[in-house]
Amino acid sequence: QVQLVESGGGLVQPGESLRLSCVASGRIFSTYTVGWFRQAPGEERQFVAAIRWNDGVTYYADSVKGRFTVSKDNAQNTVYLQMNNLKPEDTAVYYCAAGGGMYIGRPANYGHWGQGTQVTVSS
Repeated sequence: QVQLVESGGGLVQPGESLRLSCVASGRIFSTYTVGWFRQAPGEERQFVAAIRWNDGVTYYADSVKGRFTVSKDNAQNTVYLQMNNLKPEDTAVYYCAAGGGMYIGRPANYGHWGQGTQVTVSS
């Protein structure tokens, strides 16, 4: 069983940065992908970024390309989401998730979820 715990959220002004962390306990299978999703009030959960555990290949939503970077530390069982040049539309609860399916951008691909961390971007 994999358990995921996110941290690093907070309140920032537009243009500022945050780094989210997702620490996994339990075994992350080499075939897993760890993804970041976000959900704003009244909206569906939205794919943000993902990284393949075995080879580090990354994927990004168009809305965050060039601003967000996903990375991992295998030794620490941790995945990071570095978010730069944050915008008000990035405000949401951010979740990390782990799973072994093919469809990286779909929440149904992931069987393990963290509890989420709030990111608020406001002046």
